[in-house]
Amino acid sequence: MKFPASTDTGALGHRAWRNHAWWPALPRVDFVLAVPQDARRRLALGWLWLGLAALIGAGVFSLLLVASRTPFVQNVFPLVDFFRVALVVHVDLSVLVWFLAFAGAFWSLNCTPGWLRMGWGALAIAAAGAALMTVSPFVGQPLPVMSNYVPVLESRLFLAGLLVFAAGVALLTVRSLGAVPRIGARLDGAGVLRFGLNAAAVSTAMAIAAFVWSWVELPAGLDGKAYYELLFWGGGHVLQFTWTLLMFVAWLWLASESGCPLPMTPRVALLLLLVALASVFLTPVIYLAYDVTSVEHHRLLTWLMRFGGGLTILPIGAAVVIALARAAPAQADEGALRAALMMSLALFAFGGLIGLTIDGANVKVPAHYHGSIVGVTIAFMGLVYLLLPRLGFAAPPPRAATWQVWLYGAGQMLHIAGLVWSGGYGVQRKVAGAAQALDGIEKIAGMGLMGLGGLIAVIGGLMFLVIVLRALLRRGARLPQ
Repeated sequence: MKFPASTDTGALGHRAWRNHAWWPALPRVDFVLAVPQDARRRLALGWLWLGLAALIGAGVFSLLLVASRTPFVQNVFPLVDFFRVALVVHVDLSVLVWFLAFAGAFWSLNCTPGWLRMGWGALAIAAAGAALMTVSPFVGQPLPVMSNYVPVLESRLFLAGLLVFAAGVALLTVRSLGAVPRIGARLDGAGVLRFGLNAAAVSTAMAIAAFVWSWVELPAGLDGKAYYELLFWGGGHVLQFTWTLLMFVAWLWLASESGCPLPMTPRVALLLLLVALASVFLTPVIYLAYDVTSVEHHRLLTWLMRFGGGLTILPIGAAVVIALARAAPAQADEGALRAALMMSLALFAFGGLIGLTIDGANVKVPAHYHGSIVGVTIAFMGLVYLLLPRLGFAAPPPRAATWQVWLYGAGQMLHIAGLVWSGGYGVQRKVAGAAQALDGIEKIAGMGLMGLGGLIAVIGGLMFLVIVLRALLRRGARLPQ
């Protein structure tokens, strides 16, 4: 890290504090991946467009969700009956499609140039599936099923879309594992990021296997929520490792690019990622030991997600905090990246802490996973800002991008805080309108804060889409084909 020359005593004292002996004196390691400028770049851009389209759809449905749960507003717009349907599509678009589309962009940049036709085929199939899922609420009278990890609409169109999307993701995963690049004999920061992306592909393959395994073992006669809850429980837990591994890659990359060198060697970083990957391979053991309908099966998968991921989250998170604490003030082009890093870390940690306080089926539950999910989302937003000029498009305006991250993150913080507050007074999850039983000033205030935060977050999300779409419509420096 280079610090500006100065004879000012305060500056010298500040610099001396940051270089104090308690900070480990490690050589600087840049955790950065080079962006290929061949056909892989165009394929990655295609997946990015799919992710942005998913966010647009999720944003539309989120407006309906916030309106249907906000005091007084819910009485003006009769959206209660549509609440659960909108919630299903919002969750699937904002998590499943957005995350896996971004993973597709990641893996396209990371893979070798081979198997490109398979990559384009995977994108086309996944996009078709996502489109069917998005339009399904407006066809017929779909019945929402609020299963964990992958909520569904019991309609032929939605289920067909979900299967088609899954087929596209499966093809994407096969291609990502078949065209996997070598890390190299000499481990460096780029090699660590490649390993993390490869590990996320392996985790996704294991999740797909878990979904299929659960489907094969499900007993006859199940329907509704019981069926889908058991179907998606195992694979849904494994997918959390995929999201977390991708977020770790984003944290390492953002830290290096925003002037926050990590106090961590490539070997240590690789070891931590390896711990998370090793936990994934315990999934078949759980399936072999216990039936998918057993309590033990459920508990062990939950334990695996909490502790297997936690062993990696804590040291990497601590390293990021130290890097932020010792970093010099951000330059103009680093502001949005550092803001994304800080808000991602804060929201992910907030979500994890909330999980320790859950004491029933109240709105603390969505507050918990909302924090974790948004933490991943903001990390991806920061990487989109980083990658745009390297993909051949205009760089986002630094000030606007920075303000967007803070606004979106602050809105989500308020949204989550309102849910935690309301959950403490017993407001139940997955309900809207009069079913929320907002019969006290405390409940009304909490859900009002939730609504305000949701509105701010929606504005921040729209800012992100506007900034990125404007950049995509403006070419930057000409890149070699």
